[in-house]
Amino acid sequence: MDRRTFLRAGAALSLATLSAQVRAASRIDNVVLVHGAYADGSCWVDVIARLQQAGLRATAVQNPLSSLADDVTATNRILDLQQGPTVLVAHSWGGTVISEAGVHPNVAALVYIAARAPDAGEDYAALAKRFPTPPASAGLVHAGGFAQLSEEAFLRDFAGDVPPEKARVLYAVQGRISDTLFAGKTTAVAWRQKPTWYAVSTQDRTISPDLQRFLAKRMKATTIELPASHLSLVSRPKEVADLILKASGRS
Repeated sequence: MDRRTFLRAGAALSLATLSAQVRAASRIDNVVLVHGAYADGSCWVDVIARLQQAGLRATAVQNPLSSLADDVTATNRILDLQQGPTVLVAHSWGGTVISEAGVHPNVAALVYIAARAPDAGEDYAALAKRFPTPPASAGLVHAGGFAQLSEEAFLRDFAGDVPPEKARVLYAVQGRISDTLFAGKTTAVAWRQKPTWYAVSTQDRTISPDLQRFLAKRMKATTIELPASHLSLVSRPKEVADLILKASGRS
């Protein structure tokens, strides 16, 4: 090999090494997952298994669902424990939570799964009225200041593409929400500051797919569409995990 060929080969190797170092530096090792209403952290188990197999450290928040402030506090408590940059992921109501909590300095990227994504101070209920009303809310059962979905609404409108035997287990562990939970308004908008991904559920009967598309477009999110019910994280865990991996810089 002559000197010029050797130098060219060395330069190519250096560039390849530098490129690999840049990719490694941009990779995120931590993921925090925030569940929504009518759910708890167990809804993430199939996604978590895939993230762990890919080498990420995943933690699910257990939201009290008593108020926006309480859910943000629970999420920040987990974010405080993360060592290094973190992908913050949310499903459904959890999108409101991470829009507020996502300003945490450990958060490097946001992923929304069929999730709300209000602007600061926005009346989300008024925004949602501009889109077709999904049927799930008609199945709410209120008692003692809290609400849950009826079993019929849960299986049909919330988890419509989840096998019934699995959906009934999820129904049994659903979180009861405060009657005033959805009245909370964000004061911060993390998605205006940080890179964002969004998975639209095209068969959603809990949040209008058209509303999801509007939210994803407004935040300029990298967007995918899944032929799934509201619980795509349960019925399509591979696709959801793959989107989180992209946000972490691993694919």
